[in-house]
Amino acid sequence: MFEGTFQGKVALVTGASRGIGRATAETLARGGAAVVVHYHRNQALAEGVAAAVLERGGRAVAAGADLEKPDEIDRLFELVAERFGALDFFVANHAATAFKTTLDAKPHHLQRTFDLILRSLALCVQRAVPLMQGREAAIVTIGGQGTVEMLPHYAILASAKAALETWTRYLAYELAGRGITANCVSPGVILTDSARHYGGDRFAEFDRLVSTFAPAGRMGQPQDVADAVAFLCSPGARYILGQTIVVDGGLGLVSAPFELFRRRGEVRA
Repeated sequence: MFEGTFQGKVALVTGASRGIGRATAETLARGGAAVVVHYHRNQALAEGVAAAVLERGGRAVAAGADLEKPDEIDRLFELVAERFGALDFFVANHAATAFKTTLDAKPHHLQRTFDLILRSLALCVQRAVPLMQGREAAIVTIGGQGTVEMLPHYAILASAKAALETWTRYLAYELAGRGITANCVSPGVILTDSARHYGGDRFAEFDRLVSTFAPAGRMGQPQDVADAVAFLCSPGARYILGQTIVVDGGLGLVSAPFELFRRRGEVRA
C-alpha cells in the first residue's frame, strides 16, 4: 500500500518488538524507510524484526532503552543521530501499566505509568525535533479505547493515554511552524499479547463478543493500526494536525444492549 512512499526517510518506533509496534515498523520499512526498532526487554524479538527488514533489502537497527530513564532516552536518540543523521517519523507506541482500580492503585503504579507514557513523550520529542528540522516530519502517538469507554481495571492507563492525546494536540499546535505534524491513533480491541492478557483464560469468548458487536465483524489486527500510522506519516496527511484517528472496526459506534436487541430483531436497524 505504501511501497516507495517513505524512501529516504528514517523512523523510530518505540515498543516495536511485537504487536502494533512491530507491524508499524515493518510497514514503514516496506515503504522504504530506515527503521529504528526500539525495545525495552525483548531484545531477541526486536533483533528479529530488524533482521527481517534487512533480509528484504531495507535498513534497520534494534535499539534497547528504558524510557522511564532520561539518560537512556538520550542514548537512544544519540544512536539515531549516529546511525542515520536525521529523523522523519517518531511513533510513540510504548506503554505499560498495572491493571488496578483507582482504589487499589499504589503511588508507584501511578508514577511509573505516567513517567513512561507522558514524561517520556516530552523528553523524546525534545530530542526528536532537532533531528526532524526541515524534513516535513511526523510524530504519531498511540492512544487507546479506554480514554472514551470505561474498561475494567483500566483507569491508570486510560488516564495517561487521555493526557497523551491532549499533549499530541499541543505538539501539533507548537510544532506546525517547524514543518512537523503530530497526530494520535487510538486503537480499539486489537489482537495482540495485551488483548490476550486482558482476556485471560476467557480470551476466546472475549474475541467472539468483540467480533459480534464490532460492525466490522472481527477483532482488529496490528496491521489495521499500522496502516493508519503509516498514512499519517505519508505526504497525503500533511494537512492533518492534532487529530485522534480511531481504529476500532466501529466498535465504539454501538451500544451493547441496543445492538443485542437489533440482532434479535426486536429493534429495527
